[in-house]
Amino acid sequence: MDKIRDSYQHSYALCLRLGIAGVVIGLVVGILATIFGRTLLYVGELRSVALPYLLPFLGLAGLVIVFFYQRFGKEAQKGMALIFEVAQGDSKTIPLRLIPLVMVSTWLTHLFGGSAGREGVAVQLGATISHRFNAYFTFPHSAQVLLVTGMAAGFAGLFQTPLAALFFALEVITIGNLQLYALIPCLFAVYTASSFSHLLGLEKFSHLLSFTQNLTVEVFLKCIFLGLLFGLTGNLFVFLQSLLKKQATRYLKNPYWRIVVMGALLSLALALAHFGRYAGLGTNLIEASFSNHQIYGYDFLLKLLFTTLTLAAGFQGGEVTPLFAIGASLGAVLAPIFGLPIELVAAAGYISVFASATNTLLAPMMIGGEVFGFQNLPFFAIVVIISYMLDRRQSIYGLQRIASMGE
Repeated sequence: MDKIRDSYQHSYALCLRLGIAGVVIGLVVGILATIFGRTLLYVGELRSVALPYLLPFLGLAGLVIVFFYQRFGKEAQKGMALIFEVAQGDSKTIPLRLIPLVMVSTWLTHLFGGSAGREGVAVQLGATISHRFNAYFTFPHSAQVLLVTGMAAGFAGLFQTPLAALFFALEVITIGNLQLYALIPCLFAVYTASSFSHLLGLEKFSHLLSFTQNLTVEVFLKCIFLGLLFGLTGNLFVFLQSLLKKQATRYLKNPYWRIVVMGALLSLALALAHFGRYAGLGTNLIEASFSNHQIYGYDFLLKLLFTTLTLAAGFQGGEVTPLFAIGASLGAVLAPIFGLPIELVAAAGYISVFASATNTLLAPMMIGGEVFGFQNLPFFAIVVIISYMLDRRQSIYGLQRIASMGE
């Protein structure tokens, strides 16, 4: 019993300090997430208006990104990999230069039409800020505790889904092992960052479903099949992302040549494919999936392909919002086949492809509740569980670890 009782036990004084640290980290990260997020929205609007003039120069924008990282990046070039290394104790420092590098390079990627996300940037921003607080705390695993807190704050500040952000940060580092030692500061950080970014005017996507799906035996079986299809899609994303990065590095070893050649090809392909439909975050596909607008049967596949190519070339951004778009557009296509409401299946796809690609279980369920309403959580949970369990050996986070049975 002593072992159980002492596992995550902190003194009350330390709990108070951690709670205060969570609030401060949440405030700072909330401000940064708002600056990053609102600028990204403006960049997206500008791209939509001037796409014919911007898209041809995607490759040239890539040269600027590579120059910045080669000239100033050093350890920051690792991006999310560096965050995982520090969280797992394999590296010690996250340089502050990561913040301007990842923000500016992501804005450039989106301005000129690259197909990428934003979550990875927010998580890196949060982790970099919270890492500085380690100098003020001396207790076991302090670096890891504060890093996870910053990751949670970054996710929460950008997406304004605090419960999802909390569980995402707790479970993403090691599959099957929640980082419960960070629970207190994370709790305060996510609600502070989410509330503050909302107060500062950052938009939140939500689409509350007006109905509750009954779970009959037939619906349960449909959930299983949907989970398998969404899980396969998430795994395909991870497989292609890894394969394309390896092949791009193999055939185009010089990062400048790699990004300019692939950027030029992407410009042409994005122009030919419904002229920019698959550029940027993919929020256009998400909105179409929930508003009865045109969704093509191949939308999810092309968005998947363009996003993996963009990131393999060396452009910056995250994967999560494109994963949402891929899942939602696939769900909108599958819904009539399964005889289920389009909004419901699109919502299930939105969270389940994300679950499969990130190897997270609780965070996607919370996203389902916070974005689409908790009344359909049982439906979402079944689909997410199947999607998550399909194959946990693959992840968009290459340094993610799997907990042993003894942990």
